[in-house]
Amino acid sequence: MSAENAPSVPLLIDGKLVQSRTSQWREIRNPATQELLARVPLSTPEELNAAVASAAKAFKTWRNAPIGTRARIFLKYQQLIRENMKEIAAVLTSEQGKTLADAEGDVFRGLEVVEQAANIGTMQLGELARNVATGVDTYTLLQPLGVCAGITPFNFPAMIPLWMFPTAISCGNTFVLKPSEQDPLSTMKLVELAMQAGIPPGVLNVVHGTEEVVNGLCDHPDIKAISFVGSTRVGNHVYHRAIKSGKRAQCMMGAKNHVVVMPDAPKEQTLNALIGAGFGAAGQRCMATSVVIFVGESANWIPDFARKAQALKVSAGHEPGADLGPVISRSAKQRILGLIEEGLAQGAKLELDGRNGKVAGYEAGNFILPTLFSGVKPEMKIYEEEIFGPVLCTLSVPTLDDAIELINRNPHGNGTGIFTRSGGVARKFQEEIDVGQVGINVPIPVPVPLFSFTGSRASKLGDLGPYGKQAVLFYTQTKTVTSRWFDETVESGAVNTTISMR
Repeated sequence: MSAENAPSVPLLIDGKLVQSRTSQWREIRNPATQELLARVPLSTPEELNAAVASAAKAFKTWRNAPIGTRARIFLKYQQLIRENMKEIAAVLTSEQGKTLADAEGDVFRGLEVVEQAANIGTMQLGELARNVATGVDTYTLLQPLGVCAGITPFNFPAMIPLWMFPTAISCGNTFVLKPSEQDPLSTMKLVELAMQAGIPPGVLNVVHGTEEVVNGLCDHPDIKAISFVGSTRVGNHVYHRAIKSGKRAQCMMGAKNHVVVMPDAPKEQTLNALIGAGFGAAGQRCMATSVVIFVGESANWIPDFARKAQALKVSAGHEPGADLGPVISRSAKQRILGLIEEGLAQGAKLELDGRNGKVAGYEAGNFILPTLFSGVKPEMKIYEEEIFGPVLCTLSVPTLDDAIELINRNPHGNGTGIFTRSGGVARKFQEEIDVGQVGINVPIPVPVPLFSFTGSRASKLGDLGPYGKQAVLFYTQTKTVTSRWFDETVESGAVNTTISMR
């Protein structure tokens, strides 16, 4: 199929799916086969302005939509997602590469946030204090901000958009979404279902693009808040550009997630968990385990670790039994291979070399097999940089204190974990570690939406997380009202020129 004949990904503006008038397009290819799936437009400035204008107009009425109206839309939306989950997952696998089971997990973790959005009434309650002074009450209102925007990455094209627009919209805002230009097809499936669920025209809009569109969202005066998930480089750019123009911003960025293995940990369960967390989704998770710190005698497990990882089945995501698929693009593959070469050059030992693995029937795919380094040092590039591929680094230290010190020296703070049978060790770890999300015998400690995503340090800019209670605070403005109703049966007293209320 030629690029000109490939299906075009539409924009969503004012409740209508429309074709872009741009002259600039990007190709979407199946990373396992290089098959051309579609082409995505780089939206024009006029299209971006039209999307924001539609959202601004819709906000005037949507902000006053009753709680029940908003709840029923998202109850319907979660039902539609459940009914169409396998279809969405199949599209996601074809454009992103992850296995069908992992793609369904991608959709499901986003669905959990949609369910929470249907319960927004209980999360958007204010506070009331009676008689703060004689006959005076003070209460708070959590009011929507206006037009909000979201910029999402390629690695979770279902879950992360669902982190953003359902919460923002259920709080009474309107939204402009910019999905990843690398795999927007599954995101657009979710957008179409959102419209079917009853989201009014203009309340949700979608534009596509790269740097120019990102900058346009950061600079637009009618956008009040931006949520971003992606690389550290782009996240830093988005955060500082957005706040410079007076916006709220939350940016979830790169990571280097460490897991500590104590000698008393249950060996088989621990190694299985680490392999799944490190190599699942071809390592393309911001919460993937990318560094394993073996404490004391647990370092003897490294050969068994390598044998288990080598047994994983690598194939196209739709193939039965596949454990991991390809990385997203040829350029991503070349970057990862370059980092593996750097690791070798700097003295790390390859326990498992996945550079030259072939996948029968998918020779054109962007495949890298599971790769395991030992003897990694903190000054090595493979330790310092987020590899974002199926490459795990292992280090060995004598004590838990050494492990904690090593993790706390690393600038990133997205997630960490420890495997142990000791409650005392686990408690010491959770108290002394300086990382926002901690797992105890859990390698990917992403909280359910009852809580909030709490990455920290260089992995996060902005005080509030992208879902849960913190997201409600991010997408609303707290207004404090102090009221007094005069008792007309009481004669007025003297004039009070002090700041006290009596």
